[in-house]
Amino acid sequence: MADDLSADVVVVGAGPAGAAAALMLAPFHRTLLVDRVGVNVATPAPQIGESLPGAAWRLLRDLGLWDDFQRQGHQPCYARRSIWGDLRPVLTDSLRDADGPGWRLDRARFDVWLRDWACRRGAALVAPARAAALKAAGDGWRLTLIRHGRPLTVSARWLVDAGGRAAPLARMLGQQRNRSDRLVCRWLWGRSADFDSALSVSAEPDGWWYTALIPGGRRVLAFHTDADLDAARSTVDVDALMARARAQAGLEPLLGTFRLDVGTTVGRSAAHSSWIVRAAEPGWIAVGDAALACDPLSARGLLNALYTAFLGAGAVRETLAFGGMDALRDYQSTVDRMREAYRDGLRAWYGLETRWIYRPFWSRRVNRAVTGRNWTGAPDAKANGTFLP
Repeated sequence: MADDLSADVVVVGAGPAGAAAALMLAPFHRTLLVDRVGVNVATPAPQIGESLPGAAWRLLRDLGLWDDFQRQGHQPCYARRSIWGDLRPVLTDSLRDADGPGWRLDRARFDVWLRDWACRRGAALVAPARAAALKAAGDGWRLTLIRHGRPLTVSARWLVDAGGRAAPLARMLGQQRNRSDRLVCRWLWGRSADFDSALSVSAEPDGWWYTALIPGGRRVLAFHTDADLDAARSTVDVDALMARARAQAGLEPLLGTFRLDVGTTVGRSAAHSSWIVRAAEPGWIAVGDAALACDPLSARGLLNALYTAFLGAGAVRETLAFGGMDALRDYQSTVDRMREAYRDGLRAWYGLETRWIYRPFWSRRVNRAVTGRNWTGAPDAKANGTFLP
């Protein structure tokens, strides 16, 4: 039976990493972009990641998106506040950053904008669809997608796994995924009348909090802890999460005008560090969280997505044009270096918080900071800036 569709490259996952990879590949190769979200759905599922550092402007420029990005109206972020290591807040402003301020994103609009650019560059969008089966076929692949409950088979020369921490293609290929912790995030949105626009991070005995104003007069409030701790099990409802937030000395002043939207529920998302041992092999490559998923403390998840997509798409183009393994080896080496830099940065920042070293959340991380065991993870500190605290 003939294949239903064929392409040079299939990108599975249409988040920032997948959309960025597709918009780079589409002008040169027949590119299919697979999205779990329907094409007529203007607002993707809520995302906790809402910021982009100033260093991203270089990538947006190289992707050919910088001018249009500036027209999108995302709000600049001029300061970060952290209560980490003691009770004194430390304020860091963007005046010392050569790249200038970052942005507080309307994340849903940002994701749709990137996906639309991929289509404008020539990528064909299949949505809603998910990868269900994969097998090698000659010098390429046969990928089975499920679309509207029915199978759709695609033949492709190359595959790009941009499917997030789930890494569906890497999993089907038997790739080992390593995980160094159990970090989870409990979060919610509300409305706030205050004008404190700093991103705020505050440590507490069983984890840490993040809060920031985001476009539309909303404030996001997020608690990070380990999934096996009582703190995670006891913050699954709105009242419990808000009560815990209001008990934090560093957060209470920011929550004075905070009001929950009607019908608000607690969002839950994975936040652990994880990676696959091989992020590039003949015929396929992983980008974004599929290759390397970061602890949100790094504040570089989106930048990591764009950076690996940019490099990964370049490696695919070079390999399709000239063959060989050099481009794939270079990409793998870059991801390995990013993981080492991420590991070192995360060790250093968690190691600064010693007030609760006998509490399980912190003892796990302080021990890792001292011994160097059980950590590996993400972005090049030079390319991606500093960690949040």
